Amino acid sequence: MRFTCGLCFPYDIILYYISSCRFIGCSPADCRSKLSSRQETEIVFDLSLMDSADGHRGRDAGSQRRSPLDIIMSQIRRKRTASDRKPLGRFLSRTSERAGFPEDGDSEGREERAQSSGVTGAEDERDAGWGRVCVFLQRLGKTVDSRSLSLAHCDLTATDLLELATLLHFLPQLEEMDVSWNELIGGCLSALTSHLHHVGGIRTLRLCSCRLNAGDVTALGEALCCVPHLEILDMSWNGGVGGGGLQGLLGKMHPPLREIHLVSCQLSAADATALGNILSALPRLSVLDVSCNPQLSQEVVGGGGGFSDLAASLSHATSLTTLRLQACGLSTDHLDALGGSLRLLPSVRELDLSCNKGLSGGLSRLTFHLAHLDHLAHLDLHLCCLTHTDLEALVQALPSLTALTELNVSSNKEAGASLHALVSALPLTQMKRLPLNSCSLSEESFAALALAVPYLRSVDVSWCKVVGGRVALLLDALQPSAVLELRLSSCELSTDDLRHLAVVCRRGCMSSLRVLDLSYNGSVGDDGWSALFEAGGLGSLEDVDLSLRPSTSASCSAWLPALLRALPRLPALTRLAVQRWTMGSRERQQLCHGVKKRDVLLEWDPDVKGTTDQDGPEE
Repeated sequence: MRFTCGLCFPYDIILYYISSCRFIGCSPADCRSKLSSRQETEIVFDLSLMDSADGHRGRDAGSQRRSPLDIIMSQIRRKRTASDRKPLGRFLSRTSERAGFPEDGDSEGREERAQSSGVTGAEDERDAGWGRVCVFLQRLGKTVDSRSLSLAHCDLTATDLLELATLLHFLPQLEEMDVSWNELIGGCLSALTSHLHHVGGIRTLRLCSCRLNAGDVTALGEALCCVPHLEILDMSWNGGVGGGGLQGLLGKMHPPLREIHLVSCQLSAADATALGNILSALPRLSVLDVSCNPQLSQEVVGGGGGFSDLAASLSHATSLTTLRLQACGLSTDHLDALGGSLRLLPSVRELDLSCNKGLSGGLSRLTFHLAHLDHLAHLDLHLCCLTHTDLEALVQALPSLTALTELNVSSNKEAGASLHALVSALPLTQMKRLPLNSCSLSEESFAALALAVPYLRSVDVSWCKVVGGRVALLLDALQPSAVLELRLSSCELSTDDLRHLAVVCRRGCMSSLRVLDLSYNGSVGDDGWSALFEAGGLGSLEDVDLSLRPSTSASCSAWLPALLRALPRLPALTRLAVQRWTMGSRERQQLCHGVKKRDVLLEWDPDVKGTTDQDGPEE
């Protein structure tokens, strides 16, 4: 390599600068050998420009004199082609960073570098932001997902909420956000809602049990304009939402909203009126759940308003498919207003009026309108104190409900006497659930139930004493691999009943069973429990309850070995309840070891000797 220097720049100085470089692609020894070999490549250093450059820079009072190396490097850059410039950016990088030397001499290169550095800077910022999101979620024990953010049950504080808000900027694809069951964030929701504009595509927002107050609801209402695609809003279990708090949402919800959940929010009559005004602007609403709000139907001073306004507004929600009014304090007078709107809602598939004891004796006011619900599949009337007259009115309406698949009249003692008529009126071939727990079944009604059992996926006759000694009639009617849930709690089952259940399992009729509840049946002997677990055929079982009554206890040492041997044949098991059963320390270790490695929830009593609880009501 031959050097030509107009001012006889010292040869050893050039060698010094080259030997100090580590990014030229060869070692200093190679550079020296190339200099000594006088290769054809010629690089001319015109140091005569140094004076003129220095003179020009001297006119700038704040500048410093350029070094000879600066002049050399700038000429090298000008002589390199555009394709050769790219790797030169790191030549003498450390010196350039300290001295502030430009890495390119032409404006085109500077523009290209500015654009690339801008893109790189944006990418670096996004990467750093995503890293902050990952650290935040991992600290809370949650998985990272750019579309779904689940922070339920994380004990979030107001500070955590503020940090979360600042991270939303790095989650532009977020569609679901759940911060439920974090009671410490109540009263400061505005810290989060003020940043919702960063996640404008969010579709699901869940804020259950966060101790929200009226101010939080107002802040949420003001932020809803930033999330125009919101489809699901759940603010259940926030008592502060009631008492007029829903006024903060009036006129703020957008037509895409499909589901509103306000369970146990202490809604008042004023909230019922406000909710009715909201529904008229939501043509796509399909799910409305205001259960467990007993004050929702209270009388309004001066008459009018309240639940009647809400019931009348339901007629505008023509897309409504699910209406849940469980434990809302409804009375027979409310059924007239509700029935008038149901006539205009043929798309309703689920109607839940359970736990409204005030409906007793007046169900006929509603059943007249049920015939218009052509798509009704799920009707829940459990714990409504239905009378014989109510059940007769229901029987008259059932033939019109051709799409019905689930009917719940459990915890209505009069239902036992009318079961034969109910079963005769039901579309049995499509029925899936007919729970009859706490219905005071008689031998005749139990025989009628056997007619419906072949079509059911869930069988629940708990707290019916007539089942004990007659369970064979029920089990023999089951279709193989059809039943998914079998609940026989507190049925006074005998050892023979369990042996018959074991025979059915051995035949493979319970191969699809997921839930088996045999609790509160202390009359079963050890042989019955052993026969059940030795039979096999329960490969799909997920939940099994063998607990005794709170006031009793017994030893399970005789049948525990059969259970331990059966555990490997229960791969789907997730919960095992054996409360009030006593066992030795070695047996406890064996059972604990058998379920621990399977991650099974084991419910047992560490010390049953101190148990003094009494039996609760069966209903």
